[in-house]
Amino acid sequence: MSKDATVAVVGGGLAGLVAARRLAEAGVDVQLFEREAEVGGRVRTTREDGFVFDRGFQVLFTAYPAAERELDLDALSLRRFTPGACIARPGERSILSDPFRDPGTFTDSLFNREVTTRDKLLTLKLRRELGNKPRREIFEGSDRSIRAYLRDYGFSEAFVENFAAPFYGGITLDRSLETSSRVFEYTFRALSSGAIAVPAEGMAAIPEQLAAAARDAGAAVETDATVDAVEPAGDRATVSVGGETVTADAAIVAADPPSARELTGVDPVPTDARACVTQYYAYPAAKRLDAGKRLILNAADADPNHVVDLTAVAPEYAPDDTTLLSATFLGERSESDAELADLTHEALASWYPEHSFADLERVRTERVPFAQFAQPPGFRESLPGVRAPDGPVYLAGDYTAWSSINGAMESGRRAAEAAVEDL
Repeated sequence: MSKDATVAVVGGGLAGLVAARRLAEAGVDVQLFEREAEVGGRVRTTREDGFVFDRGFQVLFTAYPAAERELDLDALSLRRFTPGACIARPGERSILSDPFRDPGTFTDSLFNREVTTRDKLLTLKLRRELGNKPRREIFEGSDRSIRAYLRDYGFSEAFVENFAAPFYGGITLDRSLETSSRVFEYTFRALSSGAIAVPAEGMAAIPEQLAAAARDAGAAVETDATVDAVEPAGDRATVSVGGETVTADAAIVAADPPSARELTGVDPVPTDARACVTQYYAYPAAKRLDAGKRLILNAADADPNHVVDLTAVAPEYAPDDTTLLSATFLGERSESDAELADLTHEALASWYPEHSFADLERVRTERVPFAQFAQPPGFRESLPGVRAPDGPVYLAGDYTAWSSINGAMESGRRAAEAAVEDL
């Protein structure tokens, strides 16, 4: 590689930031261009009036290999959820958890009637099998829908509908469970060996840490810089940004999927979107719900799919005298913000008839039209590789791997390695 090699990185999401840092650490002169005022891509946080509002309900799986490799997890001051979930339906709530990782709920989980005893034994069996399965083999194996996978494994319809549909609906934004079983296996393995967590300062702390590391390594990170075109130019690449043309030895396009397809002309970049709407509500701190640091899953219907007491997990998410609840609806919802809030109020009132929610106040709504790309069975076979564009142009984004924080950061590493190798 030339001592004075230059690379332009387009996009300051997780993939672009990881790529920029790794390139800089390899001795490359790196310029990163992000069109927004802040880095992060889909991983954003708004902090105002003492509240922390993530852009949609997002969490970090601490057992993701890329998280362990790319992040200083201790510096993020992670606030961890309790394993398992609270399954809710009108007039009834119950806890279902992992007795080995959450022994205090052994009796509650043992006598939980939302799933069968066979389901609980199968869960332990599956945890052992996937824990012993190398990660690389998960994405190389046969594929089918999550629903078909669970049925073939022997799980009951009660388990599929009452627990898996809302729980994995939250992970894949697909309550129908028609998402790839490879995604299920990978995330189930991660959940079995690690925790789900949020940084005390919000999910934006993750890209903020990555950006600081990239700058410390020598990368230039420029925000409010919209890239209009990326073109191969012989053995180099040109990037049009802010009315100027930047020429580099290579370019890495780490933009969102629609933008990446437009900039590179690579048609396999997936643009079929999974959307969601997350609303935040302020509630008196004295009126805490009893789910603790667990997700509350809606076993009755999808309005909303799940509710979380965020301040039970991360007290820093709200002022001291306030509980911050979030409710997530799947898909692009046509209802107004007020109508969605009414649906949440009705659901909570039915789950907690002993509570009054008259003082539940909607404080923010986050509509995320492209939260994930669709991942049906076999989706990975059609994804583009990091070298898919023409010339010295590379792709970095979860759309080269799978839709997740792990996929995004892993793709940034692979794109940087490919560029360094070719240079």
